[in-house]
Amino acid sequence: MPPPLSDEEITRKLAELDGWTRHGDEITKTFAHTYHECVHLAMYVAAKAREVGHHPDIDIRWQRIRFAITTHDAGHKLTRKDFDLARHIDAIAEGHGAKPA
Repeated sequence: MPPPLSDEEITRKLAELDGWTRHGDEITKTFAHTYHECVHLAMYVAAKAREVGHHPDIDIRWQRIRFAITTHDAGHKLTRKDFDLARHIDAIAEGHGAKPA
């Protein structure tokens, strides 16, 4: 398991991502799409998460899907795995036509 990142490293890595924000020891991003496409997007993200062995929290509301990522195995701290997964989520969302909300 990768070690937790320092606040400086988190700030630097977060600046490399578009639309992700830090809330304590997790990073989050919300996308807009139709409800059914949000469910579809969640399934694709879940498949990728299984592949890379790192899982986001996923919250689906009417025409919105929110992802929250932290490394639970590192004491709910942010690690490089969180930022790697955020990039995967962005690519999947873009491929599905989801827009940042």
